[in-house]
Amino acid sequence: MNLSRLQELFQSRELLYFLTWRDVKIRYKQTLLGATWAVLQPLITMVVFTVFFGRLANIPTGGMPGPIFYYLALLPWTFFAAGITNAGNSLITNTDLLTKVYFPRAILPASTILAGLVDLAIASALMGVLLPWYGVTPDLEAFAWPLAILVLIILTLGAGMLIAAVNVMYRDVKYALPFVVQLLLFVSPVIYPTEKIPDGYRWLMLINPLSGIIETSRSAIVPGRAIDWQHFGISALIACVVFFVGSTYFYRVQRRFADLV
Repeated sequence: MNLSRLQELFQSRELLYFLTWRDVKIRYKQTLLGATWAVLQPLITMVVFTVFFGRLANIPTGGMPGPIFYYLALLPWTFFAAGITNAGNSLITNTDLLTKVYFPRAILPASTILAGLVDLAIASALMGVLLPWYGVTPDLEAFAWPLAILVLIILTLGAGMLIAAVNVMYRDVKYALPFVVQLLLFVSPVIYPTEKIPDGYRWLMLINPLSGIIETSRSAIVPGRAIDWQHFGISALIACVVFFVGSTYFYRVQRRFADLV
């Protein structure tokens, strides 16, 4: 993404704000609980994981309270899963905009991901209750949590732009995407800690950028767990590569979007 494209996006910032706010309002329009759903989804999933994987399956949590272990992983995971799904379908669901008026096409996947940040912020607020309840007091390493979220946003935006562009070209993507999202849940350390992965399979964790983001999210909040900066650095590098590849491909094929949708 070169300077001229960044300037174009900046000039269209009001449209980006409008579409982001539209996505937020549509998401909770005519719902009984409203924005509470942003908390309920990771919260209920946390309870299910704690009962079935923590207590029944006895999967270790690295010495952390089970609910904290799962919730700190579900926050970035839920944002990423929803982000690439919504961004991947953003061009298809906005056909009228694409065919009637010109604007920077990248605004569509970007707005859905920014709307997801609202959900992430609401869900993160629950940590203000969970952490004191389980006697967890973050230390100075908590500064790494915003860094992990920043890398998460870069990764989600890059992957979302790539999937959105490919989805316009090949409609098979909308059928394959839910399966890929489910698969990523099990190859990412959401249910288990990375230290329990056998040495022969550690490379799978290294090439999965979500693993470094999730583990850094846990280590930053829970004291006594050293942050693996090398692992996080690899995840950040891969996230930047994904963003570069995704944005480059998106801008390369965007001229064909109006004809294909």
